[in-house]
Amino acid sequence: MPSIVSVGEAIPKHILIQDEVMVFAQELFSESFRDISRLLKVFHNGQIEKRHFVKGMEWFRADRSFKERNDAYIDGAVELGIEAIENCLKSKLFLKREIAANEIDAIFCISSSGIATPSIEARIMNKLPFAPHTKRIPIWGLGCAGGAAGLSRAYEYCLAFPDSKVLVLTIELCSLTFQRNDHSKSNLIGTSLFADGVACTLVTGDCTDKTSFQRLESSPSIIAAQSTLLPDSLDIMGWEVKDEGLYVVFSKDIPSIVEGWLRPNVTSFLSDQKMGINDIKHFIAHPGGRKVLDAYVQSLGMDPSMTSKSLEILKSYGNMSSSTILYVLKRFMEEGRAGEFGLAAALGPGFSSELLLLKWEA
Repeated sequence: MPSIVSVGEAIPKHILIQDEVMVFAQELFSESFRDISRLLKVFHNGQIEKRHFVKGMEWFRADRSFKERNDAYIDGAVELGIEAIENCLKSKLFLKREIAANEIDAIFCISSSGIATPSIEARIMNKLPFAPHTKRIPIWGLGCAGGAAGLSRAYEYCLAFPDSKVLVLTIELCSLTFQRNDHSKSNLIGTSLFADGVACTLVTGDCTDKTSFQRLESSPSIIAAQSTLLPDSLDIMGWEVKDEGLYVVFSKDIPSIVEGWLRPNVTSFLSDQKMGINDIKHFIAHPGGRKVLDAYVQSLGMDPSMTSKSLEILKSYGNMSSSTILYVLKRFMEEGRAGEFGLAAALGPGFSSELLLLKWEA
């Protein structure tokens, strides 16, 4: 089955400590909420310690037009996208040799935090030596589910074209969507949670000579994937597009929806593969937030230690939308052993879930 062979990250240079962002939010939101001190507890309750942004704090103190923010998105996306691709294709941790850009057959470029036509991967292809016939598959609008969905689509591509090497590139610069004049609770929650991050994975088909470039003894093969849409749930998560740009939609009901909806979804998916949740050694969970991770544990009846790596990423990087699950996956790839099974799970706008069943194989 198609395998995930390498992961590379690109981490924006500006580090924002959570307490600093909380002070900024207090200045911004204090006149809008009489109970601002109580609401600000979300900055600590989420257990995020720091995040990485493409711009420093001072940049967010001024009003920015939609064009100015989107131009910054394009510039940052191209720069960090190139870095993530190079880190993936030149990884000494995962690869015996560098993979040349012209060996790549297709690029799935995932994002929901900015708009670009020509799309970001086309701009990157003008700077890196990809073959001109490389297939481009930009995917926009899947939010936090995008990274898992990108892996699923790459898996399906490699089933159809088993001699292919494919990149899944996730680019999320969530901070650039920040609206200073949106004094809603959704924006306050978003200010406490979302961050910037870029990641790239290399997925290969069965007919590639994986042993010539895979360094680790085993890597996760994708056994199956499932996409699920919850009907009549469009208002749970996403963007509201206004004259000034993208305004976050983020329902407080997400943890309770996860707790009630996810278990039958996962159980059915694993049952189709003649497996159960107890067969899963590695739970590669997208850390949408601390409450979402708790809902995973409660819903699936698993030990809290199963989400420890996801929580570590949340603490150190925040929620980087689609990129976050690839940061989590990288940590699991460093320690997975042949024969072990993993379940990757992410939730996003729609409201939707993306699930992948993984098995570490030589």
